[in-house]
This record gives sequence, C-alpha cells and structure tokens, in this order.
Amino acid sequence: MSYIKIHQDRISDKAAAAALCPFGAIAENAAGELEIGAGCRMCRLCIRKGGDAFEFVDDSAPGADKSQWRGVAVVAEVSSDGTLHPVGLELLGKARELAAKIGHRVLAAVIGANVDAAARTLLEYGADEVYAYDDPELRYFRIEPYANALEDFIETARPSSILVGGTVNGRSLAPRVAARFRTGLTADCTVLDMSENTDLDQIRPAYGGNIMAHINTPRHRPQFATVRYKIFQFPPKSEPRGKIVRRALPPEKLASKIEILGRTPKSAEKSIEEAEVLVVCGRGVRRREDVAMLEELAGELGGMVAATRAVVEAGWLDAKRQIGLSGRTVKPKLIITCGVSGAIQFVAGMSGAETIVAVNSDPKASIFKVAHVGLVGDLYAIVPELTARIKAKRGLPR
Repeated sequence: MSYIKIHQDRISDKAAAAALCPFGAIAENAAGELEIGAGCRMCRLCIRKGGDAFEFVDDSAPGADKSQWRGVAVVAEVSSDGTLHPVGLELLGKARELAAKIGHRVLAAVIGANVDAAARTLLEYGADEVYAYDDPELRYFRIEPYANALEDFIETARPSSILVGGTVNGRSLAPRVAARFRTGLTADCTVLDMSENTDLDQIRPAYGGNIMAHINTPRHRPQFATVRYKIFQFPPKSEPRGKIVRRALPPEKLASKIEILGRTPKSAEKSIEEAEVLVVCGRGVRRREDVAMLEELAGELGGMVAATRAVVEAGWLDAKRQIGLSGRTVKPKLIITCGVSGAIQFVAGMSGAETIVAVNSDPKASIFKVAHVGLVGDLYAIVPELTARIKAKRGLPR
C-alpha cells in the first residue's frame, strides 16, 4: 500500500510543516513527532511544498496476472418466477462490445429457480456461455447463497470484468463479492470502455455530478462495475451459438440466516422508466397546483409526469417520479422538460432520450445544450398552447 513518509530530521518548523496539509491530516503525536492521520487525501501537497521532508513511498504488492483472467461477464438478475430483468440484456449488449475489443468471451451468470428460459434468452442475446445456478433454495434473493453462487462462478470462469445491474439486489450483491476478491467496484457507471490490456475504463459522475470520474482497476481482477437500467442500448437478438453450463452449490453454501416467512406482491404500477413520453416538472413551475397543467399535456401525449429533485423534495411529486443521479434513469422516445435548468445530475438520468424538448425562459439554461428542440419563453404560455394544439390536431375542443 502506498503512503507518505515523514523524515523527522529534516523538519525545522513543525507547525509550518503541519500547516502544509489543507485537510489537517498532519499532527504532532505524543512522542513529539509529526505523523499523518486518517484525514490524508493523498493529494501530495506536502511533498510539493515541504521539500525533502516528505516522501511518497509506493510499496504496492505485485498485481494480478491478467492473462489468467479472461472474459467479460454479466450477472443476469431474475425474479422469483424466473423472469429476466431487462437490465441484464442491456449489459449483455455492452459486454459484447467490450469483449470484441480484446478478443474475449462473453459470459453470463444467472442465479435463481427455474432459470432455463432465462438462460436460453441470454444465449439468444449473445452470451457465449451461461452459468446457471438453478435451485429451489435460490428462488428468493438472500445475500449469503447468492454471494456464494457468484463467488463460485468467478472462481470457475475467472472473468476479467463483471457487469452487474444497479438494482436493489445488484447493489447488495456486487460489493459483497468484490470484497471477497479484494478488488475494486465502481457503482452507477454511465460510460464503459475497454483498454487493450483488459483494464476496464469506468466513468461515472462524482461530487454531486460536478465532475466525471474516470476509474481503473489496474492491479486487481476481476473488475466490478454496476450500471443502472436504461443506460445502455438493448442489443439485437441473434441465433444462439453458446452453451449453458449448469452449476450446483453444496447444501452448506445454500444456507442463510434469512428465512422467507411470506411474500406479498406489490400491485402493478407504471414506472417512468417504461414510459415512452415524459413531461418533466422543474423548479420553474411556481405552485403545486400547476403540476396539473403538465399532467394534462402528458395525458394528451399518452405519457407521464416526472420531476427534478427540487420538485420531489418540495413534496409535489413522489420520489419514484424523480429523474437523475439520485432518482431514475429514463430513455423515452420523447421528453419535454418544463422549467428545468439542466443540472448535470438531472441530465445524466435522461440524456439517452430519443427526442428532448426543453421549455425555459432563460436562453442560457444548460438544458438547451442537450435539447434537440428548445423553446425559449414562459412555460405558462407555451404548455397550455402546446396542449391546445395537440387537442386541435385530434379534433378535440381546446
């Protein structure tokens, strides 16, 4: 592990040396010597300004033998009835693209009960090998046996990179298994690419969306990344050419401290992630009552009303309607933003829409940088007029 070494004999002014750290990580210990605490961010400012009193020491252990890890893998999630979550197919399409750059296989792991149909579907969408863990004990997600199954898959197939859907289950499973292999995990990636040396280039928003962090795992394998639903394109279907590898866990690996006492299915409800048309309520909407104006427009278009974070925090709409880094990622055919400024946190959740129409009174609003059609003006004049014209087109009274 790399660290910063302090040469005590080269320090003439301890107070001045401690002041070099903007995070207050350098302090004097009981022995009267300076030491670096847990607040260190490894910015190395002390090295640049402290002369030869501070030294960066890299004693990292040798990295993994990358030649022993081959393949780009997808963890495909299935529900208790064996239905495949579509995020797995989206990730399979990206895995095919990444694997083609380095000449690796595309692998998939599916864990659950009655997963034969899901495994065949994965083959149809491009997997070369599908590792199927099919057992009644795996019908419901329980973290211990699922983690054991994924660990078995990694030890058997030894994939270089593993893509996991950013679902509730995926966000629980991926970090636990990554910790078992003492490797890195990048959550909620928005861009993935592959280097010639098989390092996975992982890009995701950081610091509240103010920067795009570019992350690598150059010394460890496998590499883990989670990706939200609707980030990548759905791949084309093809004639299956791969094979299904059936794996079974011993009884002790299927054991769990979690006992399923019962299950009550939620009533079906439409999600903004599935809507083909969205009308987004932003901070430019002045009152809660005015959301009805947007709902009327969405209704005429057969769509739904979504919201920015500010609107949700104001209590105007449910959190399930929020778009952005802390909300949902959507990819509708049409999205109309009303009074939305276009902060990067919001744009990251909707930039994949086929057509983006922005309504904003500020011509310099950031949303116009990503919009295909921009309407500069008062949304209270534009939205009712737009609704009226749609009604007129359909022969309805304005």
